[in-house]
Amino acid sequence: MLIYARSVCMRVKMYPYKNRAQIMSKDLGRELQECGAIKFEDFTLVSGIDSKYYIDIKKAITKPKILNLIRRHIIDIIVENNIKADYIACVELGAVPIGVAVSLETELPLIIIRKAQKDYGIKNRIVGDVEKGKVALFVEDVTTTGGSIISAVQILRNEGMIIEKVISVVDRDEGAEKALSKEGLNLINCLRIFPSEQGLKLL
Repeated sequence: MLIYARSVCMRVKMYPYKNRAQIMSKDLGRELQECGAIKFEDFTLVSGIDSKYYIDIKKAITKPKILNLIRRHIIDIIVENNIKADYIACVELGAVPIGVAVSLETELPLIIIRKAQKDYGIKNRIVGDVEKGKVALFVEDVTTTGGSIISAVQILRNEGMIIEKVISVVDRDEGAEKALSKEGLNLINCLRIFPSEQGLKLL
């Protein structure tokens, strides 16, 4: 499939899938393409990295069909990997609808980490209750280098919570898995997207 943009044309290639998780990854990849969430231009990412493409999960999750697909995929990952948790956690903004969807399905309370401390109200970066010794499962929209999620995880660890796993909707295969592993975190992705000589690969 070819995806055209104003200044760049890249080929997105889908690969064979053998099980339910792979089929759902393929469906998710197709939906992201069709809704225009995969954009080709010159972008500077939150990590500071320059990129020729951008995964706009924030746009994608405004579509109920795609948000529901993401929810189903994450629930499947939780079940298949026998993940146990007391809380679902996420970082504002893009991961919040995802966290809410997973929280509703699992009936686990949600914790939201603000990107910055407010200078008004209770001035807290943590939204929700925290319990020392309890396990939180982080869900994230996109992982690149892993810096943002590592920072958020540390906030809850400082409160005595246990975080061992992070589920990312899309991993850009740019170092997040290795960086999280160094912090004792297991990164599991719904979809991995990375450039190759043939264009973008979706796995």
